[in-house]
Amino acid sequence: MPTYPSSGAGTARKAIAARLRELRLEAGLKGHELAARCGWHKSKVSRLENAITPPSDDDIRAWCAACGTDNHTADLIAASRTADSAYVEWRRLQRTGLRRLQESRMPLYERTRLFRSYASHVVPGLFQTPAYASALLSAIGRFHDASGDVVEAVAARMARSRVLHNGGHRFTLVLEESVLRYQLGTPEAMTSQLGHLLSVMSLPAVSLGVIPFAARERDLWTLEAFNVFDDQRVHVELLSAQVTISAPSEIALYLRAFAKLREIAVYGTEARGLVTSAIDALR
Repeated sequence: MPTYPSSGAGTARKAIAARLRELRLEAGLKGHELAARCGWHKSKVSRLENAITPPSDDDIRAWCAACGTDNHTADLIAASRTADSAYVEWRRLQRTGLRRLQESRMPLYERTRLFRSYASHVVPGLFQTPAYASALLSAIGRFHDASGDVVEAVAARMARSRVLHNGGHRFTLVLEESVLRYQLGTPEAMTSQLGHLLSVMSLPAVSLGVIPFAARERDLWTLEAFNVFDDQRVHVELLSAQVTISAPSEIALYLRAFAKLREIAVYGTEARGLVTSAIDALR
């Protein structure tokens, strides 16, 4: 039986295996019947359904075709390809330091043309000031026992934010008003961060909206923070791990949620008023 680098990866593999079994049962096929349709030895079906052998892309295509469920092929292939990296604990990502983690994401940000971000707790990294980033990364480092290179990590995060000023990129950001009110660092650091948001709002490539506390007729609850990179992948940051979503149907779900969140956000003068009010409260 293969060993997986984390329990999250093993869980992901088992979920894929369980879904394959469900498709077979829903199609009314016995294991040997599906094997015959695919031209396999009957033991292969058992190995795939028990997550003993990870399926190849061709295995998934053949399985779905045999079950008459080709509409599930793309999602299952995407889930299988990313099973080992879809759920990665922060202790693994941070074991070589916070700086390397920041630098490792640079290529993804540089090749992304449309960056969409929803923030419900803290200002997203691309829009942070050095003082705010330092306060946040210091807290993360202390909590996860990975605080040795915060200064270098902050510098790497600031270097990554240069994509805001490069051509060919667009950034759509939606913040809950609570993000403006959660103080990280000193009052001066928070005031500077909020002032930076006001500056960022004037950039032609940036659309920044704020969902007010008093937003009426809100038909979508506050969600976990997430980033969407073009239409190719979604990153969700949990307390324990980073989750990478690449299944087309799941990406579509996050894009739908993002569209709804944008609808209840305010922009321009109203958004600036909420930021300014938060600054006034600090003073």
